[in-house]
Amino acid sequence: MGIDLAGSERRNTGICVMDERRNVKTWIVHTDKEIVELVKEYMPEVIAIDAPLSLPKGRKRIDEKCDIHFRLCDLELRKRGIKFFPITLGPMRMLTRRGIVLKKKLQQMGFEVIEVYPGATQDLFGLPRKQQGLERLKKGLERLGVKGLKDVMSGDELDAITAALTAILYLEGKCEEIGDPSEGLMVIPKVKRKSSRE
Repeated sequence: MGIDLAGSERRNTGICVMDERRNVKTWIVHTDKEIVELVKEYMPEVIAIDAPLSLPKGRKRIDEKCDIHFRLCDLELRKRGIKFFPITLGPMRMLTRRGIVLKKKLQQMGFEVIEVYPGATQDLFGLPRKQQGLERLKKGLERLGVKGLKDVMSGDELDAITAALTAILYLEGKCEEIGDPSEGLMVIPKVKRKSSRE
């Protein structure tokens, strides 16, 4: 299962369930309760959440004033030329808080939860990000073998599909975990970065 988590329950959260043949089902939900209900219904082997799921070492709370803004996994993305928003940047604080709480809740229910970043997966496979065109991203995902996409899909759904694809690759042993295990790891596909020019 891939979850493109929104920072607030008022905004759309995309959810995707993908089987090993890359067939997908997607939903748009809003509350943690709705997320948990879908998790209980589908019992996924692994849940990939697009949200920061840990704080940088040395930072006790997301909203404390301090100079620590990056985790090792964030710095690793930067080193690879993958653009991202720091977790302490405005709206990212709310998303980080929600992500950490949701991860804890799902782990307590016995599920394996991993942190993913669809933007990184898309960059590594040479796919356009959603801001560069939803139709182009949809076609790129289909080229990677994803099946069952609807004619019109939102950016939240496409990012959730990308998160679920990362989870499938993780189960197939085709991912690497970047970062510091004592701080929080991020899962990204093990591929040499491709250009997104078609």
